[in-house]
Amino acid sequence: MPKSKVRKKTAYTPPTDRRTPVKVKAAGPSNLFYKIVMFGLMLIGLLWLVVNYIAGDKIPFMADLGNTNFAIGFALMIAGLLMTMRWR
Repeated sequence: MPKSKVRKKTAYTPPTDRRTPVKVKAAGPSNLFYKIVMFGLMLIGLLWLVVNYIAGDKIPFMADLGNTNFAIGFALMIAGLLMTMRWR
């Protein structure tokens, strides 16, 4: 079996004409209000769907909304879940 030829590579040296990187300030933990809103949206969305299933036809404004109740409940929960991406 023939041996492959070994290539010698020179060490990488960054160009000197580039700017120096800017140091980013470390982000601290999330605010308590942010956490309350995030978990609150998820819980309100879940409660909206549960109430819709249990007593949606007995509550006048929920009965008027019809299947839009599903969109409202899921939108609230998704908004809370999207907030988790910025939670530290």
